[in-house]
Amino acid sequence: MRQRNKPWADDFLTENEHFIIPDPALNKGSWSKLFGNSNPIYVEIGTGKGQFIAGMAQKYPDVNFIGVELAKSVVVTAAQKIMENTHENVLLINEDAAELENIFAANEIAQIYLNFSDPWPKNRHEKRRLTFHAFLEKYRDVLREDGELIFKTDNRGLFEYSLVSFSNFGMTLKEVNLNLHAIDDPSNVMTEYEEKFSAKGQVIYRCRSVF
Repeated sequence: MRQRNKPWADDFLTENEHFIIPDPALNKGSWSKLFGNSNPIYVEIGTGKGQFIAGMAQKYPDVNFIGVELAKSVVVTAAQKIMENTHENVLLINEDAAELENIFAANEIAQIYLNFSDPWPKNRHEKRRLTFHAFLEKYRDVLREDGELIFKTDNRGLFEYSLVSFSNFGMTLKEVNLNLHAIDDPSNVMTEYEEKFSAKGQVIYRCRSVF
């Protein structure tokens, strides 16, 4: 996702440290204390502009949400989106998903969402895909035993690759949906990309799996 550079982003992050958490590794194992409750924690990796996590936070007020986003300018955009609605049960992290096991303790997370991740279509970039086995190891390590990995994409190649990756890793596929919007699923909250692509008639794929 390309975003214009925001020279004021650092100041914005500092001014909003109450929900854009600096040094997130310091909270490993104690995120519930930061939220001030024992509600389950759901993590979105690659938060983008924040429409999904803001919508989920409103829809599920008894769940705590953490958005992980590497691009600083995108985190700022997501924060502004969340602040338009509510952010009492949302925290954001400006961090790389590769650091996940350094940020969260074992069994600390109830669900992980991967929404419209970069497909990295070239073979030499396979290790960068968020469904590559090295990332799956990180997800497994921080998820609860019954925790789900929920993956949505419009990219059929990435979806097929991911199904194979999940199976090879020994995961159980609870749902494989080849046309998400063909069903009536009130639990589905659309991302910006999802709205854009579905409006053009693009098929959206979803998989729900457990380790």
